[in-house]
Amino acid sequence: MKVWLAWISIGLLHLEMNAQPAFPKLPKYAASALKEDAIILKKVLEANHPSLYWYTPKTELDRAFDQLLQQITDSLTEIEFRNKIAPWVTLIKCGHTSTSYSKSFIKNLQQHRYPRFPIQIKFWEDSAVVLSNGYFKDTNLVRGTILHTINGQPMATYRDRLFQQIATDGYANNHQYQVLSSTFPDAYKQVFGLDSSYLIGYTNQVGKTDTVSVGNFAPIPRDTGANRPWPAPSRTNLSQRQLRLMAIRSLSIDTVTKSAYMRLTTFSKGHLKTFFRRSFKKMKEAQIQSFILDLRENGGGRVNNSIALTKYLKQTPFKIADSVVAISRKLKHGRYIQSSWMYWLAMNFGASKAADGTIHYKRYENHFYEPNAALAFKGSVYIIQGGYTFSAATMVAGALKGQSNIAIVGEESGGGYYGNSAIFIPNITLPNTKLRVRLPLYKMVIDQNRPKGRGIIPDVIIPPSSYAIRTGFDPKMAAIQQMINQQLSNQKR
Repeated sequence: MKVWLAWISIGLLHLEMNAQPAFPKLPKYAASALKEDAIILKKVLEANHPSLYWYTPKTELDRAFDQLLQQITDSLTEIEFRNKIAPWVTLIKCGHTSTSYSKSFIKNLQQHRYPRFPIQIKFWEDSAVVLSNGYFKDTNLVRGTILHTINGQPMATYRDRLFQQIATDGYANNHQYQVLSSTFPDAYKQVFGLDSSYLIGYTNQVGKTDTVSVGNFAPIPRDTGANRPWPAPSRTNLSQRQLRLMAIRSLSIDTVTKSAYMRLTTFSKGHLKTFFRRSFKKMKEAQIQSFILDLRENGGGRVNNSIALTKYLKQTPFKIADSVVAISRKLKHGRYIQSSWMYWLAMNFGASKAADGTIHYKRYENHFYEPNAALAFKGSVYIIQGGYTFSAATMVAGALKGQSNIAIVGEESGGGYYGNSAIFIPNITLPNTKLRVRLPLYKMVIDQNRPKGRGIIPDVIIPPSSYAIRTGFDPKMAAIQQMINQQLSNQKR
């Protein structure tokens, strides 16, 4: 009887679904306009996407697209339309081909952000664990608590549905896990809407399984002076510019263990070439023997910056890729492509046409880059990577993998080990909804002898754990520190 009462309660809870409007006052677009946007998107991708059928056959993509059009039977908001378009785009299995909202929606995003699902969740494989709870005084769903269900549905149901919204390279789905872990409250709201409350099934820290009901979360207005779930900003003598740079790149040196730790969150900005030169000079002067390069948060950026870093660590000459190919110089649907004239110029004056009509970026295919002889680091190198390690960051780790003094530690990278589609990546802007889809123009096969479809597999695999999340323990750094200590111990013998 108690089991039936529980299921009745869950059923009643589902009857209240969307009791609160998730996104009030959003305009709707007629079905005809939505179908026009979808058809234009398909035409642009077919004309210029270099790896449209790299992982998914044309027949399968076409069939899925026909089903997409059949699903558009009534007017939809921009969010509802994206929820239908994104799964089709994700089928391409290109991490650089992703959907995003219109500029006007992004501009006004803050007014739509709350209320929302209250819990930030870390996902991996079949696990889901609380990262943070908007209701910080809640003693049930604290950091590290294992979650099983939301409203009677297993966590895998939400994971699999939301994975359809997240583009990734081939089958390297660790990127999807990482993105979902950082965006779950927003992603839940956008795809499932809002319930008035949520029945959460969980296992607490002493192993007891239970359920608890929680409501939507909205932060307390700042002018109330009430307690808030975020800490007050700490005082610092650093300038705003220094703080911004530290968020991008930082270096710390331990003279006792003769080790250095570099954290890089992007290759796009931060005066990185100057930073690299100064960092490796400091490391040489300090006679550093072990170097830790943390790329866990690095989603990529400028290839030239990734080359600059690789030069300090690679022991032999290297090139970027076996092939870097675009299918056409013509941007047939240029009126929908951001700054199409600029990309047309670059592809006409910076690339060469092959006999088969394809366009090749020859410098990356043929040029070998020499290691930095003056400041090359020759000690032990530990690269930390994870699902956010993508694009140019993956290129660095991939170029160094297998070198005798390199150990890659952590989880599978999000970016493809075999290759990716990138270099030039303008946005397609659809004419009616203004929804945007990224369009890579070159397909890059980094090394044709590598396995296709996955990310870089670490030399030392260290997955997440509920214990590490609960205690704030970093098992990847701990494993590296143990290896460094072992190396120091061996030297003393």
